[in-house]
Amino acid sequence: MGRIVASVTVANSSDPDKSMLCDALVDTGVSHMTLPTAWRDRLGDLKEFGVVEIEIANQQTVKGVVCGPVLVQIQGFRSIATEVLFVDMEPQNGKYEPLIGYIALEQSQAAVDMLGHRLIHVKHLDLK
Repeated sequence: MGRIVASVTVANSSDPDKSMLCDALVDTGVSHMTLPTAWRDRLGDLKEFGVVEIEIANQQTVKGVVCGPVLVQIQGFRSIATEVLFVDMEPQNGKYEPLIGYIALEQSQAAVDMLGHRLIHVKHLDLK
């Protein structure tokens, strides 16, 4: 399976000057927009909604901090107000790998096109 990487802007909703642009891996096994704790100061003063336990890919349990509200815009999709999850990450080859989870994808009306290895627009929100 291929990797889908999208350009994402994340901004503090009460101070839009505190924002960042990054490339993030689309990961439908992840719930939240997930950023490295090392980047937290870039978004200024955010409200902490709590510390959560997270099971990561190697089945190890770590802690993360849910903060917000933030504005997230996946390039080519509408901007959303949501939360972000900060997690201690180890950089790979000197780079962090932020993650776009299924909550941000659903809110942005973005879906994964498995054949085209890209994000596509969903025309309708699901209320079923």
